[in-house]
Amino acid sequence: MKRRFRAGPALALAAAMLLLAACGGILPVPKAPSNLYNLSPKSNFDPGLPRVEWQLVIEEPVAAGGLDTARIAVRPSHLELGYFGDIRWTERAPKMVQTLLVESFENSGTIVAVGRQAIGLRADFSLKTEIREFQVENFGGGKIRVRINAKLIRQPRQIIVRSASFEAAVDDPPTENMEDSIRAWDEAMGTVLRDIVEWTIVEGQRAYGG
Repeated sequence: MKRRFRAGPALALAAAMLLLAACGGILPVPKAPSNLYNLSPKSNFDPGLPRVEWQLVIEEPVAAGGLDTARIAVRPSHLELGYFGDIRWTERAPKMVQTLLVESFENSGTIVAVGRQAIGLRADFSLKTEIREFQVENFGGGKIRVRINAKLIRQPRQIIVRSASFEAAVDDPPTENMEDSIRAWDEAMGTVLRDIVEWTIVEGQRAYGG
């Protein structure tokens, strides 16, 4: 009598695993989680800043090509932009900068009301910004560079009353510890935040007629 061969459960499982292996792998290898970093708002300002009665909306910044991302940018040369592979900002750079601006204005204690565009604040002014530099530069000695252009716009007529650019560069520490670079980035960003807040308060008050 001819006997039929019947595969048992263990043999069937082994065959399925071999088939999967032939197709490129049994299971996908999970990626290591990215390290997430954030920057801090500014809290120290010129004590002579006036207290103003007008309200301000901070629009989400636009960003130069390659910077509208949560990836942390690095320039190996003037003509090249890349990213660190295993680290990220906690959110897209423009969104993070918007949050830092709002909190820095609040920390100044000089303005009646400040908020994001999305909350529907009926503001006297809006602040439009553009992130033009926001990267580590691995040339010319190594720098953390932040450069932001700002436009103060009178509402509701959408008239640009003031415009200026703000930049800071801090030496990138020559270490392999990314946290040292983030602290230098925080210093550069803090300088730009302070300058934008103080400029906006002073120039806004002049434009407001005070």
